[in-house]
Amino acid sequence: MLENNDLTPNKGSRKFKIGLCLSGGGFRAALFHLGALRRLHELGILKNLDTISSVSGGSILAAFLADRMVKTKRNSLEFSDWDKEVSIPFRNFVSKDLRTVPFLAHLLWNWLVPKFRVRCLENRYKKRLTGLLLEQLPDHPSFILCATDITFGVNWEFSKKQVGDYHVGYSQDASGWPLARAVAASSSFPPIFGPMRPPVKTKDFEGGDYRGKDREKLLSRLELSDGGVYDNMGLEPVWRDHQCILVSNCGAPFDFKVSKNYFWRLLRYTSVITNQTVALRKRFFHAGFTEKWHDGAYWSINTSVDEEKKPGAQFEGYSKELVDKVLSNVRTDLDAFSEAEMSVLENHGYFAADAGIKKRLVGSEWLGNPIPKLKPPHEDWTDEEKVKKAMKSSHQRISLNRLLRRKR
Repeated sequence: MLENNDLTPNKGSRKFKIGLCLSGGGFRAALFHLGALRRLHELGILKNLDTISSVSGGSILAAFLADRMVKTKRNSLEFSDWDKEVSIPFRNFVSKDLRTVPFLAHLLWNWLVPKFRVRCLENRYKKRLTGLLLEQLPDHPSFILCATDITFGVNWEFSKKQVGDYHVGYSQDASGWPLARAVAASSSFPPIFGPMRPPVKTKDFEGGDYRGKDREKLLSRLELSDGGVYDNMGLEPVWRDHQCILVSNCGAPFDFKVSKNYFWRLLRYTSVITNQTVALRKRFFHAGFTEKWHDGAYWSINTSVDEEKKPGAQFEGYSKELVDKVLSNVRTDLDAFSEAEMSVLENHGYFAADAGIKKRLVGSEWLGNPIPKLKPPHEDWTDEEKVKKAMKSSHQRISLNRLLRRKR
């Protein structure tokens, strides 16, 4: 739920121009967002972002972009060769399995001492993704990586300026906090990864709402989990003070299913509760357009080309059938992704973002003219029959084919 009871922000009080929200969803989301950002880069929007708010899989890509900016000494998200500088190195990262070693290495004691598995995940991010500290993040745009404070039940933020949440308070000193730790906390999806216990000291956090006598005790055992547990779209840090909000949502769609057994129903109850909170956030976000609280655009893993494709027509995205039956069901974990999976998801994010942007921002101050023509990132993966065949097992979390071709 939203952290503030005031659901009608004053547009005149907004301080920042454009905020981008990257949802959770493991490597699937990271690749989908990679395609979306490619299109934002072509449209000239990416370089003008003020804030990137990210969750889980979105945080993986956000950390990668921040790392690229720092290492290449850029002061904006503008690249001369997107494939060489962004797409290819990131695809190389997600082509390797990140989950199995931490899972197996701590299988016997993870339920009793979950911190070791998520610490192992942090170390793998540090080795393979980024060795930056939070204090080394770029000044602009502002990168905010979101986790869930399961002790107080609110959104926890990692950024260059501050770390914390509105109950605990915020520490203005991010020195010594690895960016990899923020990514691990943001993507420690339960129950595979247990919660992270960050090394916090009560005296370091100021301005927290919670002032109970047990404050110090609670902070001493503070636990952080996947950001998607609280807000899988990453809206929380930007909805109050940004004029234009872009949301790239690759969260798992809610499937309609019939009851199977008692244990299935227990899991289903949780899914229904989660679905209604996501639906509430979506309704609030879209209400902002009607009430003129903000401008913006929204696209998701469900975005598709509804009209029938004509022979010879420009490819503008995958059909609803392929999206619903294949792409929306791709697994949301940190397993190695194949060439086909990476290419198709990047294509899908690219065209979904274009559709979302054109639906709401054509003619606005946020989108220049002329609009660059569409060019599929991977044109050899636009044939839907080929995609279906190559991705027939992409929904499976464990696959013999992937085990045989896995890179460690």
